[in-house]
This record gives sequence, structure tokens and C-alpha cells, in this order.
Amino acid sequence: MNRGFYTIMAAQFFSSLADNALLIAAISLLATMHSPAWMTPLLKLFFVLSYVLLAAFVGAFADALPKGRVMFVTNLIKVVGCALMFFNVHPLFAYAIVGFGAAAYSPAKYGILTELLPAERLVAANGWIEGLTVASIILGTVLGGMLVNPKIGAALMTVDFPMIDTGIDTPVEAALCVIVVSYIVAALFNLRIPDTGARYSHQERNPIKLVADFANCFNRLWADKLGQISLAVTTLFWGAGATLQFIVLKWAEKSLHMPLDRAAILQGVVAIGVALGAVAAARFVPLKKSLSVMPLGIAMGLVVILMTMVTNVWVAYPLLVIIGALSGYFVVPMNALLQHRGHVLMSAGHSIAVQNFNENLSVLTMLVLYALMVKADLNVNIVIVMFGLFVSGTMYMVMRRHAANQREHDSLALIGEHKH
Repeated sequence: MNRGFYTIMAAQFFSSLADNALLIAAISLLATMHSPAWMTPLLKLFFVLSYVLLAAFVGAFADALPKGRVMFVTNLIKVVGCALMFFNVHPLFAYAIVGFGAAAYSPAKYGILTELLPAERLVAANGWIEGLTVASIILGTVLGGMLVNPKIGAALMTVDFPMIDTGIDTPVEAALCVIVVSYIVAALFNLRIPDTGARYSHQERNPIKLVADFANCFNRLWADKLGQISLAVTTLFWGAGATLQFIVLKWAEKSLHMPLDRAAILQGVVAIGVALGAVAAARFVPLKKSLSVMPLGIAMGLVVILMTMVTNVWVAYPLLVIIGALSGYFVVPMNALLQHRGHVLMSAGHSIAVQNFNENLSVLTMLVLYALMVKADLNVNIVIVMFGLFVSGTMYMVMRRHAANQREHDSLALIGEHKH
């Protein structure tokens, strides 16, 4: 891997670290405002709304400028969103602005990989990026948990600059300052990302044509025999992953009797598992064999149901690592396959915009359902069983669809054709 790749990874790490710390800080802020419990999953919902609404436009934006510059501009939008929380803007609205920046950041982050690296390095590169993203989720969530811890918040407020009135009066404001610093570090790395020299033919500016172009890319990826399977799996995975984040927080509170700062660490434990699974997949699963990992999706759904039997934190840790490892191992090869098909069928920025649209529509749908369950005051164990059965059942249907596709057309020959 070249130096440009490591610079991208560093920028991605600090930007994602800040996003995840900010989520915990925003949850804490909602708690201090005495907001209803169903509002907590809506934070993530407001964050991913931009991914769905802007999907038709961000791909063209990512392909219109050098990717490093796109990443720099969109990272600054995240800083603005974070800063709004200082000025008593409602956390849902402020986090939506951060989501707006993240939605425009994503196609550039993944699109530059296909410009920098040959196809055969994509699974390894994805393993690294996913592993690092997951590490940033772990550390970001833990950092957020630490920053909202009353003792650490109080300590941060004692940091004074001579002659300057910082205007920081609460632990959450002190936490937001630390998070802004992380975004600024990411922006500095963005400025160091090399220009790959890749230029795409004139990008469309007309919104109606952009939507029509996006719809065309959307249909092409879903019509592709390999594209549709990998897209279905990653769509399910991201929706399930986002919901699991909130289920774990609720479960930690109800079954393990943990406060938010400690429950946030459990989210990190799941993410450690995902990182281990992602690294193992990058090591052992070549692009040709990427579809062989699908049964692990069914296993993951069934293992999630075991959470209902756990009331001891020392049993919770290994169980959450296993859940994470199963999901990491099966999503990384699917992501790489999807990028490969997207790159073959259309430009990188456009295929990733289609991927983001599907994945985040899934996140929105599953979070709305979860928020309704919380509002209906359903027992967390019932929610967990329904969630696990849904994941396993959906994966089983995807595998049956793939088997039907294979009978119709030998899909491995398809990959071979495009390689030559």
C-alpha cells in the first residue's frame, strides 16, 4: 500500500472517531434535556437522512473534484454541525448537519480507493478501511463515554486559558471541544491526500438529470446478478448494525444495570469483534470466494438472540465479540465484491452513492421500527429476539435468491470474464 492510502486512512480515522464520540455526547445532551427515550434512536435517523436524500447528488460531487478536496470540504461541514450544539441548537438538528457532511464524504473516501489501487488489492484495502473505521467506532464510542463521565467532564472544565474566556460551562460543552479538535486533525490529513489524477467526464449539474442518472445506476446494480446479492447483504448489515448500537445501550441499561458511560464501552466491544472479523476476512477470503461467507449472516442473527439469557457482564463481553466477529467476517468480502461490480458497471462515486442510498434507507427503516418499539415500551428481550430472527430470516432468503441466480447463470464465470 502506498503513502496516499495511509493518509486517507488517517483522515478517515479521526473523522469517524469524532462522529462516534459526538453521538454519545448528543445522547447525553438529550438526557440532560429530559427528552423522551424514543428520541435517542432518532439521532442516528437524522444523521443518515442526508445519505438517502442526497444520494443522487453526492456521487457526482465526489467525481467532480479531486477526492482529497471533497473530503476536506465535507469534513468542515461536520465541524459546523458539531459547533451548533454549543449554541443550544437541538441535538437532532445539529447531528443532522454532521450527517450531511458525512453523506458527501463517503463516496469520496471509498471512490479514491479504486483510483489508487488495482482490483486485486480492494479486499485487503477494504479490510484495512473497515478495520480502521471499526477501531475509530470503538475508540470514538469509548471516548464519548469517557467525555460524558461526570468526573472527566468536571476535570476538562478546569482547563483554563489565560486571558481567554472559553465560555465552556458544562461537561458536555467541554466534550464538544475535544470532538472539534478531532475533526480539525482529520481536516489537516485531508489536505495531505495526493491528487490521483483521475478525472471523470463532465459531471451533470441539472438536478433532474442527476436523479434520472442515479435511478439508472440504481437499476443497473440491482439487475446485476452479483451486485444484487452483495447489495442485499450490505444493506441488511448496515441497517442491523445501526439498530444493534441502540439495542446494546438499552440492553446494558436493563439487563446489566449500566450507566451510559459504561454501556458505551459495550458498543466498543462489539466493534472489536467486527475489527477482528474484518481483518480475518481480508486475510483469508479472496474476491472470487466472497459469496461463500453468507451462512455467517444467519449464524450472527441466531447468536444475537443469546443476549436475552445474559445478565453477567463477563459473559456479555465474549458474546458481543462473537457477534461482531461474525458480522465483520461476512460484510468485508461483500463490500469488496460490491465495489468491484460497481467499478465494472459504472464509476466508483456513482456506485457508492447507490450503495449508501440502499444501506441508509435500511438504517432509517430499522431505526424507525426500533423507536416505535421503545415508544410502545416493549421489553428489550422481545426486541432482541425479533431482531435476531429478522436478520437470520433475511439472510436465508438472500442465500436462496443467490442459489436461484447461480442455477440461471454461473456467476463465477461472470467475474472471470470481467477480469480478462
